[in-house]
Amino acid sequence: MLAVILGAGEGTRMHPLTYNRPKVMLPVLGTPILERIVSSCVKAGILRVIIVTGYHEEAIRSHFDKAELGAQIEYVRQEKQCGTANAINQVRDLVDERFLALNGDSLVSPRTLKLLAETAPDRLVLIAAKRVKEPSNYGILEVTDDAVVRIAEKPNEPVSDLANLGIYAFEPDIFECIAETRKSARGEYEITDTIQLLIDQGYRVGYVKVEEQWIDIGRPWDLLSANELLLQTLESANEGVVEPLATLRGVVRIGRGSVIKNGAYVTGPVIIGEGCEIGPNCLLRAGACIGNRVKIGNAVEVKNSIIMDDSKIGHLSYVGDSIIGMRCNFGAGTTVANLRFDEKLIKLGGADTGRRKLGVIMGDDVRTGINSMINVGTSIGPGSTLGVGAVAAGVYPPGSRIESKSTTLQ
Repeated sequence: MLAVILGAGEGTRMHPLTYNRPKVMLPVLGTPILERIVSSCVKAGILRVIIVTGYHEEAIRSHFDKAELGAQIEYVRQEKQCGTANAINQVRDLVDERFLALNGDSLVSPRTLKLLAETAPDRLVLIAAKRVKEPSNYGILEVTDDAVVRIAEKPNEPVSDLANLGIYAFEPDIFECIAETRKSARGEYEITDTIQLLIDQGYRVGYVKVEEQWIDIGRPWDLLSANELLLQTLESANEGVVEPLATLRGVVRIGRGSVIKNGAYVTGPVIIGEGCEIGPNCLLRAGACIGNRVKIGNAVEVKNSIIMDDSKIGHLSYVGDSIIGMRCNFGAGTTVANLRFDEKLIKLGGADTGRRKLGVIMGDDVRTGINSMINVGTSIGPGSTLGVGAVAAGVYPPGSRIESKSTTLQ
């Protein structure tokens, strides 16, 4: 058994985080989504993995060429990202046995993959399905006994609560049906259309219901939700240095070479990467996920946020319920708001986040001036700058210059 993981897409809905990297390489608890999926494959006994790459494929190759995960990893490039069926079809010449296919942006448990791999292969297609509370947000399976009769994408009136998880077991004959698949209304070749074509031709498509955790990451704030869930399973570990007047409470994991300075107060669950400098006299609250080589300055507070590698949060700053990209630099006194005055759910770029608390989604290499302020539900593209005392609110494209009315950037 082998697994084919689809990792070619850019993930435009994940902007501004994916301007410089593919969506599948975004971190959850400091580990790329794609690496977590490959690790699940290995734990399920699936040791051959083919990754379909495309957008910024060098980020995937360079990472996995150095990773030691126990899997034989191969790459196939999808030159033009034009749908999941087309992506799967890229491995046609490499596959001559039953295989799993799964999206590279959903976290899945080894038990789910093992169940799908070991279920009797009496169907050309087997779909992993899970009961969900809001079926109108998912692709939904209409089933009769043990067979799927229809796949409906985000239906207004769902006929069931069984969501298609985008995890399949296929026989190699699927490639012949992919060749017959026509473009969807959005101009892509969809694997769900391929499966529906098989059903309409009289083939019996099966499904298995799974109970294990499955986390779909479609929007930036889903990374925060994934962190919140996985932090519940975090175990304490310390490979760094904790100075004698620093305080750790709850579950805290500290990476190699990191220093927690005197006066720092850390209340877990919190994860701190390698080579970090934390404090002195700062507060890391539950849900803080600090990447590698990050500096958290004096009198800084970070709560339920992802701070990616090589970023610096200058003294007297506050970051809550936010995602900060790589190599960002916060000037002293930068404040991120994360709660509306009326406490209503926050929207970002017109999208309903479903979150009562959400600060900023910030791309890589953003710099803020001293005493700058960022309002709730703000998105800032990579390479942007905020001037001294500037106020940011809304969605800013890459390279934006956000200035206060009374100051001019030099």
